[in-house]
Amino acid sequence: MSDFNWCHNPNCHKIETQSRIRGSGDNKVLRTRKISLNSEYIRESIYAFFCNQNCLFQFLHKFKDEISNIRPVKKASETPIKIVSEQQTGSRYNYQTNNYQDYTYNTKIIRTLNE
Repeated sequence: MSDFNWCHNPNCHKIETQSRIRGSGDNKVLRTRKISLNSEYIRESIYAFFCNQNCLFQFLHKFKDEISNIRPVKKASETPIKIVSEQQTGSRYNYQTNNYQDYTYNTKIIRTLNE
């Protein structure tokens, strides 16, 4: 496996930044950026294929229809849940009486049925 990838944004070589300028004298060009794959985080993330967030979103904007057609969604997905109401206690400082007051409150916790 190679130690680097080239940015997959087809317009990466058109973005005018200092890191893309290559060549000497009058033979200067803008080149697609090379992505180093020396860290586990980069190899396992989307940034193994895109040099930065700008290139990623330019790619997504350009190919959004093709990407959505890879795995189209025909109906809404649902997850069964159970809402549990729990009573909790706490305390807060009352500045009018200059002391702490205990109070109780109800919280609603959403749990999926898989838990």
